[in-house]
Amino acid sequence: MEVTPLVWIITVAVTVAFFVYEFFTHVRKPHEPTIAESARWSAFYIALALIFGVGVGVVSGWTFGGEYFAGYLTEKALSIDNLFVFLIVMSSFAVPKIYQQKVLMIGIVIALILRGVFIAVGAALIENFTWVFYLFGALLLVLAWHQAFSHGDSNVVDGKFMRFVRRHLPVTDEYHEDKLTVRKDGRRWVTPMMLTIVAIGFVDLIFAVDSIPAIYGLTEEAYLVFTANVFALMGLRQLFFLIGGLLERLVYLAQGLAVILAFIGVKLLIHALHKNELPFINGGEPITVIPEIPIWLSLLFIAGTIAVATVASLRKTRDRALHSAGDRR
Repeated sequence: MEVTPLVWIITVAVTVAFFVYEFFTHVRKPHEPTIAESARWSAFYIALALIFGVGVGVVSGWTFGGEYFAGYLTEKALSIDNLFVFLIVMSSFAVPKIYQQKVLMIGIVIALILRGVFIAVGAALIENFTWVFYLFGALLLVLAWHQAFSHGDSNVVDGKFMRFVRRHLPVTDEYHEDKLTVRKDGRRWVTPMMLTIVAIGFVDLIFAVDSIPAIYGLTEEAYLVFTANVFALMGLRQLFFLIGGLLERLVYLAQGLAVILAFIGVKLLIHALHKNELPFINGGEPITVIPEIPIWLSLLFIAGTIAVATVASLRKTRDRALHSAGDRR
């Protein structure tokens, strides 16, 4: 896939323009978005992502189009999991609803910057060291295990990282509108808003470790990796307010993501065997006994897993609600 420097510049410029527009039209003035506003913008960004994917397929071929859609679905699912942790963080810090948009926007921008760095590093590693596929594959299998069996165990707010931050920064007990710092008694204090953003940034760093190896297991094109991440993050703020309580009903989301990460991890290891140059594995010769997983199968598997996890989650929470209602009677 040929992507010229001009295309990269235009893509990055348009991405920045979208986020600047969002800040000045929606986030700058604190308010809680309505369901109608959130639904309208969520639909717009999803439609934009789908149109872009069709454009990739038409211009560069449907192999690349399929890679983009598989990457977009995976990143979107991981981003929703990211939203769930954002919800926990903001609830723990008791962020007023009218300021949650600002926290989300800053969190999303931090996520995009971190993923951009990881994308650049990942692209350089893949271009120069084919053995990195072994590393990415093994990492995804470990992350899949952690996602399946340790989800929700860690408390970001009371964890070691946040205790370190609280110990080294003077923090006020109350919010001062949406300010990050305030001056009191001749001293500069950090507000809970700043701590929330620090916690969100820490969460973003952890999720970037999941995200980038996962999508590089679906495409080696850095441009598709970047655009899939951009479109997955665009509209995430509106989606947060749109689905609201639905996040807590996705009880099997962690297990669904674990299955997807494990699948991509296996796909990466198979790809690594096909590209093998390590002298202590088959004398440095490629191993092609196991066929590589085609992108159409990856796309179907990822979409199917997300659908099954969502339906199973909603059915589980519905049955639980009905059971609780029956007990009250």
